[in-house]
Amino acid sequence: MASSNASPIHAFGLFWRVDEIEWFPGKGKAGFRLLGRRGLNSGTLQVTNFRSQRGIYILYGNYGPHYTGLVRNQDLGVRLKQHLTDHHAGLWDRFSWFGFRQVLSKKDSNGFNTLKAAIPQRKTLSPHNIIKEMEALLVKAMALTNRADSKFILAAEWHQVRQDEQEKLLAKL
Repeated sequence: MASSNASPIHAFGLFWRVDEIEWFPGKGKAGFRLLGRRGLNSGTLQVTNFRSQRGIYILYGNYGPHYTGLVRNQDLGVRLKQHLTDHHAGLWDRFSWFGFRQVLSKKDSNGFNTLKAAIPQRKTLSPHNIIKEMEALLVKAMALTNRADSKFILAAEWHQVRQDEQEKLLAKL
């Protein structure tokens, strides 16, 4: 198994739909959530709120990738929400994200897996691992069908929790 220093990317979500997020949940409710899941059944189901993730994101519109950005000192969710009303508004309807914060087995009060507080610090990454991670990111972000084994060293894919499945999945936690 690869060590945690082998890769900067620990989790990712591909082509999440903007209209599946309740960006403005209303008064008295917790802030909006970017819920991702792994598994579907009680024994294997994991749900995480990726709103505070850090890393790289890509906005997609009708003609493919529209914009890419970094989230280092700001939360992914906050940055995406800003793009709903800035000069990118109306030009994107999906996004992919590649997160640097690790998903922990520790659960919060909602039963969601938590994110590691800080991005792991690495002194060096091997050139081989950097090249492999960048290839995997490009293949995933552009939905390419490369025949080579273009996978992240450590990262797990998280699937967007759709609004119509939230209640059912959260009851399983």
